[in-house]
Amino acid sequence: MVRVPVFSQRFGLLPAYPLAHVPLRKRELLQRGVDVIDLGAGDADLAPPPGAVAALREAAATPALGRYGFGLGHMPYREAIAAWMHRRFGTTVDPVTELVPLLGSKEGLAHVAFAFLGPGDVAVVPEPAYQAYLGGTLLSDATPHVYALRPRTDFLLEPDELPPEVVARTRVVYLNYPNNPTTAVAPRDYLERVVRFCRAHDALLVYDNAYSELAFDGYVPPSIFEVEGARDVAIEFHSLSKTYNMTGWRCGWAVAKPEIAGALAKVKTFVDTGAYMGIQAAGVAALESGSEWIAGNVAIFLERRDAAVAAFRAAGFSVSPPRATMYLWIPLPEGVPSKAFADRLMEEEGVIVLPGAGFGAGGEGYFRISFIVPPARLAEAAARAGRLLARWPAAT
Repeated sequence: MVRVPVFSQRFGLLPAYPLAHVPLRKRELLQRGVDVIDLGAGDADLAPPPGAVAALREAAATPALGRYGFGLGHMPYREAIAAWMHRRFGTTVDPVTELVPLLGSKEGLAHVAFAFLGPGDVAVVPEPAYQAYLGGTLLSDATPHVYALRPRTDFLLEPDELPPEVVARTRVVYLNYPNNPTTAVAPRDYLERVVRFCRAHDALLVYDNAYSELAFDGYVPPSIFEVEGARDVAIEFHSLSKTYNMTGWRCGWAVAKPEIAGALAKVKTFVDTGAYMGIQAAGVAALESGSEWIAGNVAIFLERRDAAVAAFRAAGFSVSPPRATMYLWIPLPEGVPSKAFADRLMEEEGVIVLPGAGFGAGGEGYFRISFIVPPARLAEAAARAGRLLARWPAAT
């Protein structure tokens, strides 16, 4: 008799991942000949910097870069990150003791919880949010305190609203601005308040800054380390995925003071042996690609943002242009469930979006689109979404 594996209690607490079913269903639709427009993942159809591609080709022919990188990895990558952090934010970082190369920022955001959380501890997790925050908390046997991000606070997580019994057990606070999926940005005085809260309560501030370079209309997102006192309590995460169109390359990093960075690095020694150093060499080329390349890439996203806003407004949706990220966070009319809307939009119109509920219950009432395709395709997707909305709730 075949025995059914007994899963752990912590595994049973993990929710379904919002994108888990999409690739297979997308493949089935394409095989049926459906014209699919995928606005689900934050994964643009754009090329990385040419220098990064050339560096990867060269690295692939260099045997030394194909060996284990271990935690140290490719030293020029660490040095390039430190130089970029200084150019961009004025932050001085020791490339050896205050940097942790990552297999994309996602794994680091989850793994950092393993060093700072355990049974009885609380992590404050925004909702809707990137699921790595909740996953890392649950896999650490800690308790997530979910804070719903809603318009009443401009989608900001307000620490003063946390119950005293939660604050007493809080060891980690996850924060992400510019925000995925709500696109909210955080004023400087707000970040100062959060840093003061974490310092007062000995909590680690995990600051996800993956969208720091995808900003528009003159807005320049800060590093958390630009806030006085943040160095004592914060770890900041960055990624090459969005800025440099390198999502599948899995190349990112974390920055923190040595005690915090070292804790994450120690956890990683037990779960991986470092990213391929050829990818890290390509990361050096990406980081050194220059402000002109980044400006040109952001200009493409700006064109797509404006096209997406105009198209979804014309299709009957209420949309505000975001100041950062590659997303629109679009409210649905009352009585239209986000999952049902997203499911029907995919099945009936061939358009893939993410339901707000897929980011946690706090995201209900919205859906997210990624403006990752050219304007004409965005306009077509919006028109199809408008058709579905106009016939809601009638089934086809």
